[in-house]
Amino acid sequence: MEQFSLSFLPERRILSLRELSDGIRNALESQFTNIWVSGEISGAKLAPSGHCYFTLKDSDAQIKCVCWKLSYMRLKFKPKDGIQVLVRGRVDIYELRSEYQFVVESIEPQGHGALQLAFEQLRARLREEGLFEDARKRPLPRFPHRIGIVTSPKGAVIRDFIEILSRRFPGLHIRLFPAQVQGATAVDEVCRGIRYFGSDGWAQVIVVARGGGSLEDLWTFNEEAVARAIAASPVPVVSAIGHESDVTIADFVADLRAPTPSAAAAMIVCERKEVLDRLSNRESRLAELMRYKFALLHRRLHEQAAGRAASVLHRGLARRMQRVDDGTARLHAALRGQITGWDRRRHQLEDRLRLFDPRPRLARNRDRLSALSFRATELIRSGVARSRRRAEHAAVKLIQLNPRLVLTRGYAIVLNESGSVVRNAGSAPTGSDLKLLFAEDAVKAKVTESPAE
Repeated sequence: MEQFSLSFLPERRILSLRELSDGIRNALESQFTNIWVSGEISGAKLAPSGHCYFTLKDSDAQIKCVCWKLSYMRLKFKPKDGIQVLVRGRVDIYELRSEYQFVVESIEPQGHGALQLAFEQLRARLREEGLFEDARKRPLPRFPHRIGIVTSPKGAVIRDFIEILSRRFPGLHIRLFPAQVQGATAVDEVCRGIRYFGSDGWAQVIVVARGGGSLEDLWTFNEEAVARAIAASPVPVVSAIGHESDVTIADFVADLRAPTPSAAAAMIVCERKEVLDRLSNRESRLAELMRYKFALLHRRLHEQAAGRAASVLHRGLARRMQRVDDGTARLHAALRGQITGWDRRRHQLEDRLRLFDPRPRLARNRDRLSALSFRATELIRSGVARSRRRAEHAAVKLIQLNPRLVLTRGYAIVLNESGSVVRNAGSAPTGSDLKLLFAEDAVKAKVTESPAE
């Protein structure tokens, strides 16, 4: 009997991790593409690759977000922590960590003007790079005659610009680079126009112009690409965007900011009449200086003619004055010689007379007498000093030999009845009278007992 095996289990379907991830991605993309999500940015970080990573969160949930480099470069507003935003993009999966993430394509801040906030961010960044510094801005040529303008060929801007330049200084060369100043292609066209005039070497000054409008209308000139094209231009750039109250990033980077396109035409080119008046004044001044120079030359020529005659007369007088000087010199030499002879004779007579003069001999005798007197006085003074020293020495010795000086130390001299000094006990028998001499006074005593007996 044959046996049959019956299986009621479904057939297995084994997927690789790659197939699973692709399936999840396809499911997510079919449901969550080109959607808007609101939340607060947290942990924004720009990687060295140019991609930007951050987390979008609210009070209930959070999702990791990534903005690829090309999309990040096109953002008008750069992600910043703590800002409430609306992000547009799609949900994707990151296979290596099995995480889903939101791929951001555009960002709009909530509670702020998106364009205004982007404007402030770009202005701060370019200021830090030094693109607004006055030191890097160049002066415009004083009399430019080749002017390039980047603007729309339609509208009143180019017509007013050309009309004002033609009226102020006819004959200038003007080239227009037609560019859209608003719209999707405007940034690229304006940048190409700036680079065109900066590379061909024809233009002496570049004017970037457009009429007034809202912040959105003027946004082309707030783009970073336009600002960097202006900064990189080798030719000075004039920014003439909107009305006087309108301010764009291009105004800060340009070498000169004009409040309006018409004002730009007036600022870069002076009036021809003004130049002609200046030339006329210079011509008049030059003619006056030439007349003054001719007058000086005429006077100098006259002085030279009169001076030649005076020179001839002066040379004649000079020769005669030289003869007078020579005669005067010889006369002075003769007088000096005669006076010298007289002085020499006088000195000889004085020397002879000095031999018979008694005054020197008397002076020598007086000096000798003074010396002898001084020596005698010194001898007497020294003898007296020696005698005084001997007397003082003898007095000192006498004082030292005075017996009463010894008595002052407590000693006494014993005398017998005959006045002789008692030197031992044998010289003072019992019953004899003695006299005791002290330093100041004396007393009498009687010997009551003598050890000699």
